[in-house]
Amino acid sequence: MEDYVLFRPSEHRFQDLRLCFCGYEACDPLHGWGPAVRPNYLLHFVLSGKGVFQARGHRWKLSAGEGFLIEPEMVTYYRADPEDPWTYLWVGFEGKLAPALVHLLGLGEERLIFQSGSGSELKQTVLTMLRHNTLSLENDFLLQSQLYLFFAILLRDLDVHYEMAGGGENLYVRAARDYIQANYSRSIHVTDIAAYTGINRSYLYTLFRKELGISPQKYLANYRLSRAAELLTIKDYSVETIAISCGYSDPLVFSKAFKQAYGVPPLKYRARNQQGFSEQLKQNKDRLKRLLE
Repeated sequence: MEDYVLFRPSEHRFQDLRLCFCGYEACDPLHGWGPAVRPNYLLHFVLSGKGVFQARGHRWKLSAGEGFLIEPEMVTYYRADPEDPWTYLWVGFEGKLAPALVHLLGLGEERLIFQSGSGSELKQTVLTMLRHNTLSLENDFLLQSQLYLFFAILLRDLDVHYEMAGGGENLYVRAARDYIQANYSRSIHVTDIAAYTGINRSYLYTLFRKELGISPQKYLANYRLSRAAELLTIKDYSVETIAISCGYSDPLVFSKAFKQAYGVPPLKYRARNQQGFSEQLKQNKDRLKRLLE
């Protein structure tokens, strides 16, 4: 039997997600665990051989290329085959984001079994974790990176459909919006947004029209101009500086687009709105002063 195990001490440095332990084992025939519960999430992946896994009233026969998820406080039992015992690896993790991450993997609830054709890479990731088993800040960050890499490798083969995100919004649309809001100041185009989300431009257009009622190009333009309007109101930057900051290389093109959207040129918009903004700030200061008296 080969049994290599890494246990991490309780650590609050990574509260969103952290590695609890990992391991790699060539099991003896009929070697088993349980029935018992774990306090954290645990993923097993079979590298060779066979075995059985039982949970929630179901029993699965598993072999190389398959794996199983154990959720916190879930009663499980698993055992190596008597004639062809499995060799497997495992990764245990916890944190505030752990349930959401498991959901993103397409696992949890009634889906506890998965498949992957990347067993050698998963093994190398775990072996890298095991090689960095001494307590140090450097190793803490390295182990975190390997944990995320482990999930990234799994996602290549898992049958995950990112159709809906929180609140009913399509995840591709949300990802595209996040990309736009993080990169609007750069010279990005719809093709860049589509490439980031991993879908073609035509499908992205269809999703935006369905979810938001406008095209990705229009959303990008609207977001840039809304940021420009905000900067014109709260900052005294030049029109050229604001244009460049909002992704426009030509201030004249920016001014024309801004006037078309807001009905007035940028400087006139500033004059009209900065006065109201200053008055609002003064009112807020006076209100705060009265509250403190």
